[in-house]
Amino acid sequence: MSNISSTQIVSWIERYAAHIAEQKDYLTQLDAAIGDADHGANMHRGFKAVLAKKADQPVSDIGAFLKLVAMTLISTVGGASGALYGTFFLQASSMANGKTELTPGEFAAVLEKGLAGIVLRGKAAIGDKTMVDALQPAIKAYKRAVEAGEPMNTALSAAVTAAEEGLKSTIPLVARKGRASYLGERSAGHADPGAASSLLLFRSAAETIS
Repeated sequence: MSNISSTQIVSWIERYAAHIAEQKDYLTQLDAAIGDADHGANMHRGFKAVLAKKADQPVSDIGAFLKLVAMTLISTVGGASGALYGTFFLQASSMANGKTELTPGEFAAVLEKGLAGIVLRGKAAIGDKTMVDALQPAIKAYKRAVEAGEPMNTALSAAVTAAEEGLKSTIPLVARKGRASYLGERSAGHADPGAASSLLLFRSAAETIS
């Protein structure tokens, strides 16, 4: 496996911003069913701001770039999504400080650190009908493939498949965390919007890093 360059990391975030822009109405529709109907709009606003900030800053340091993403999201995105995605990228950045490239294993550690930040902040676990239902299995699948010596495209494809399955798994669940939990049994039958945007994160990685 070849290493992941800072340019590829930037391309990953740029592609993610594009996917969020394309899917913002879909994400908002998902959120309208069980939340505040603002997930797509909030994420789109946040990543538009990320792209604007990126244009003014050098991005060769992966850790510094991921911190830029984090702080921009925290300062521009309202609701839980800004805090949670901001935490994800902020924690992830701490594993990449000063690095201009990452090994596939280091990228796994970056993702795991981001996930740990979300779990600590949101106190969510698999089955709670949150973004964790897509993030955690995707990261596990990616790491497992890397440790088995699979090519990067295979590892990221495995992550996307796991995230897709994780998203589908949220549909029958009754939410136990976040705004959706206020609905109780009525939250069942709807996909979690955070899990949907998490799937886009891995789909973007598969399209750019591999």
